[in-house]
Amino acid sequence: FHRGIAQDRVLEMVDGVEVSPMLVTGDTENRGTEVHFMADPTIFGTVEYHYDILAKRMRELSFLNNGVRIRLTDLRSGKEDDFAFAGGVKGFVEYINKTKTNLHPTIFFATGEKDGVGVEVAMQWNDSYNENVLCFTNNIPQRDGGTHLTGLRAAMTRVINKYITDNEIAKKAKVETTGDDMREGLSCVLSVKVPEPKFSSQTKDKLVSSEVRAPVEEVVAKALEEFLLETPIDAKIICGKIVEAARARDAARKAREMTRRKGVLDGVGLPGKLADCQEKDPAKCEIYIVEGDSAGGSAKQGRDRKFQAILPLRGKVLNVEKARYDKLLSSEQIVTLVTALGCGIGKDDYNLDKLRYHRIIIMTDADVDGAHIRTLLLTFLYRQMPDMIERGYVYIAQPPLYKIKAGKDERYLKDDVELNAHMLRLALQGSELVPGENAAVISGDALGELARSYLLSRSVIDRLSRLYDPAALEAIMDGVAIDLSNEASTEASAKALHAALHDEALKNEVRVVPSYDPVREQRSLHVERTHHGNVRVSVIDQEFQHTADYQQLVATANTFTGLIGEGAVIKRGERSMAVSDFKSAMKWLLADAERNVSKQRYKG
Repeated sequence: FHRGIAQDRVLEMVDGVEVSPMLVTGDTENRGTEVHFMADPTIFGTVEYHYDILAKRMRELSFLNNGVRIRLTDLRSGKEDDFAFAGGVKGFVEYINKTKTNLHPTIFFATGEKDGVGVEVAMQWNDSYNENVLCFTNNIPQRDGGTHLTGLRAAMTRVINKYITDNEIAKKAKVETTGDDMREGLSCVLSVKVPEPKFSSQTKDKLVSSEVRAPVEEVVAKALEEFLLETPIDAKIICGKIVEAARARDAARKAREMTRRKGVLDGVGLPGKLADCQEKDPAKCEIYIVEGDSAGGSAKQGRDRKFQAILPLRGKVLNVEKARYDKLLSSEQIVTLVTALGCGIGKDDYNLDKLRYHRIIIMTDADVDGAHIRTLLLTFLYRQMPDMIERGYVYIAQPPLYKIKAGKDERYLKDDVELNAHMLRLALQGSELVPGENAAVISGDALGELARSYLLSRSVIDRLSRLYDPAALEAIMDGVAIDLSNEASTEASAKALHAALHDEALKNEVRVVPSYDPVREQRSLHVERTHHGNVRVSVIDQEFQHTADYQQLVATANTFTGLIGEGAVIKRGERSMAVSDFKSAMKWLLADAERNVSKQRYKG
């Protein structure tokens, strides 16, 4: 929809080709462009929209385009975010550092233009030990940096080194500082605007336009030099952090040399707790990292010693997010893990080609402590050995939540979803539905399709019950048609829905009120339910009708309307029961399947 001067205009396209010329559909007082799109199933095999990924991108765009407001709403879950951030890249750095302890109050900010290249950068140091620099070109993120990042680093190293030398800070501390020291604990957002930028690949992960480096370096160097001179307190704090990083780097080097002399990290002696495998080809080997000696004992009994190794780790692993490199080497669990893996650690010693196992499986308990240990291990691997994860060497073992025994058949099931699917399979075995007198029997795949369609709609109702009146959703699934196309049909839909919801015996207080929003030009039904004096209002509007969830409920209604008649019977084996609707048939089937099943739930 394009809302121009007092007119609504619609243009429809399929596969990038115009279906029909732009049509004028009416008058309006609104302005702007509204885009609706549907992913083509012939191009996209799986279409799944992740809210967190979209929210992250919308947040970035709001910061990078100061003053722009973006509202993101997920009609599936009702989750909503309003991104209207002030401050541009400076505000972006504030957001990045909001969970960290900042070392200096004033955020460095520089903006300028040189040779047609616009540069905007903000920086602030915190007490962490990791560098966090986000680079953007024309609002597009570059994960691998590029020439703009090279210019930023060159300017930082030159200006800060000059300041440290002029004030004899490094000389007094008896250390030599490097560019890596200066970027420890740095949070930075760098945004450049470049006409016709060049990237290393189609994914635009790295900027390769050579003309960008000089403008970035010049703008940053000039502003950073002024910042250090005009804010001496901040400059002193930043330089203190850099000197501390240089000392830690030197201490880590000495610790590394000491451990190398002892042969701890070079694989000369493997950890005593490691139960190694016989196979020597890393591509065929896998190592299970388990929680404690007791779990290690059980895992050793169940393993195939030819290619499966077991490494028990005792206690909580060090949180590497808050630890320096020298502290890593003093951690018993970290040294044990690095020694077992055999690939070393640190910029100078790390070599993934020496990795002894190409399947590293984290197998912790299915409880809170296990989840914590798993998170700490993943943090260590992600921060110290990221390419190990990128190559797909790291796995998470998922312990089962249920053990189901039916006769001699035993199954381990991961979660409630797998449990429900398994119980449905059991319920359908030997089952058939006679939908009415003299009607054809429904069984096998046909009954299975009906059951899955019904349970899918039930899961939709359970998920949406926080946002919408559950009884109203059930009424839609039972066949109450909602037509909001005009005033008369909306009134009729309100009466039909109210008739389905009102129960004289229960004396439930419920109202269904038709409504019209002139701003959005949309009709809706407001379901007002009073419970213990509190009124809960849920809105069924045209936007909800466009969702896949609503379409699923309508499809189920179309499937089951008129299916069950007089004399309907559900059978399972030798047992049977008369039913009046499909809901009661499914309830009986699942309950009957539970009779001969032994269910064990593990901790989790």
